[in-house]
Amino acid sequence: MAKISTKQSVEHFLLSGLLLMLSPASALASIDQAINEAVAPATAFISSIIFYSVALGGAKVPLVVVWLLVAAVFFTVYFRFLNFSGFKHAIDIVRGLNHNPKAPGEVTHFQALTTAVSGTVGIGNIGGVAVAISMGGPGATFWLIVAGLLGMSTKFIECTLGTIYRKHNPDGSVSGGPMYYLEQGFLEKGLPNLGKFLGKFYALGIVIGCLGIGNMFQANQAYLQFVTVTGGDSSFFAGKGWLVGLVMAIIVGLVIIGGIKSIARVTSKLVPFMAVFYSVSALIIILMNAEALPFAFNAIIEGAFSPEGVAGGMLGVIVIGVQRAVFSNEAGIGSAPIAHSAVQTKEPITQGYVSMLEPFIDTVVICTLTALVIVTTFYYDPSFNAGLDGIGMTSAAFERNIGWSPLLIAFAGMLFAFSTLIAWAYYGLKGFTYLMGEHAWASNLFKLVFCFFIVVGCSIPLTAVLDFSDALVFLICVPNIIGLYVLAPVAKQALQAYNQKVRNQA
Repeated sequence: MAKISTKQSVEHFLLSGLLLMLSPASALASIDQAINEAVAPATAFISSIIFYSVALGGAKVPLVVVWLLVAAVFFTVYFRFLNFSGFKHAIDIVRGLNHNPKAPGEVTHFQALTTAVSGTVGIGNIGGVAVAISMGGPGATFWLIVAGLLGMSTKFIECTLGTIYRKHNPDGSVSGGPMYYLEQGFLEKGLPNLGKFLGKFYALGIVIGCLGIGNMFQANQAYLQFVTVTGGDSSFFAGKGWLVGLVMAIIVGLVIIGGIKSIARVTSKLVPFMAVFYSVSALIIILMNAEALPFAFNAIIEGAFSPEGVAGGMLGVIVIGVQRAVFSNEAGIGSAPIAHSAVQTKEPITQGYVSMLEPFIDTVVICTLTALVIVTTFYYDPSFNAGLDGIGMTSAAFERNIGWSPLLIAFAGMLFAFSTLIAWAYYGLKGFTYLMGEHAWASNLFKLVFCFFIVVGCSIPLTAVLDFSDALVFLICVPNIIGLYVLAPVAKQALQAYNQKVRNQA
């Protein structure tokens, strides 16, 4: 097979995308195939590295999951279980404790949190949990919760560092994230060249990754849910992905054109609404299944420690639950610090506290509610999920109690996808301007390209491209976690100084 360079792949990809806008529907399949063939070699290579699994106790353990889990455990111990002891203080800060609107930054603590949450709460909270349960049984839910709680510690350190090392631009805007604390932090450690390399590598990864996992995949899923709501195969919009994508692109464009302030204004209203909407819907189903709750809790606990019929036994269930959690809340990926670093504060530690609420909301609350809806449904109909997987399985669990609830699931899925789109647009933008410079033309160019890819995502699957971006997003957790280990003393010193100040004010 002839070797295809990265440059050739990108050129082929962009050219094919432009042709898409001019092509009739009959040409989409050939364009899809051409793009997938161009990107497939790079996809296979990166995926083979980042998702490499080792056999352990009969279970296949992806090394990236181990990498993220070990970091979460380490930082939980390193910060003396701050994820539990600091929970109340995090709530107080989000509620506005000592907020200074004149402090450097662009958004409030609450707005920074909702922007980051909008990037993690997505289709995976509805469909991904169902996949975990179908693979690992109800016991996967227990380990999902454990991993979510541990992930709070990783979020704390990465968002603290993101705020410490953020860059204040001449126009008053703020830029932050792993690329900045890798470059500046390693410079302080006497490793300037390594820091610059890791920073640029991370920035490139987040740019490419945002166009796939944070854009095309979300747009495609939103389109599929929209078609479902409007009549399925008989819908007027069936086969008109380009039209739906164009409308979505315009709406997203109107939001992201104003930068983080505009995005935060939308997410501060959208995220609480969609989180409450979905959570209340799930709670209603759980209450209707109240009789099955003892069965569900027993199945979750027993399945967590004595699973049967799962490859790898107990270890296999742990891997499945942990994998779902780290893939859902993205603790250690480094995306969240990009949003959190825009906060208005003179105390970076405050946003570290606030960021711990993100995995709690995403994984411990929303994912757990989804799991309880599914597991309680098994009590009444053990085979309800036959032939179903992902969001279809969750939808069927809701539908058993309320016949029209699949419409709720479809609506929630569309909201989750849209919120993820606007958050990842900001992540990709900051990666792009880090590489190209804080120029208006660079910012506007990226926003235009991002919106264009929404149309592409709704029109053709581009399986290889999505797999490529998915692998790349998890590949960049490697330099990010390395940076967290190296700079952990900086965060700890800042925490100790902040806690002393709080005690003096008490």
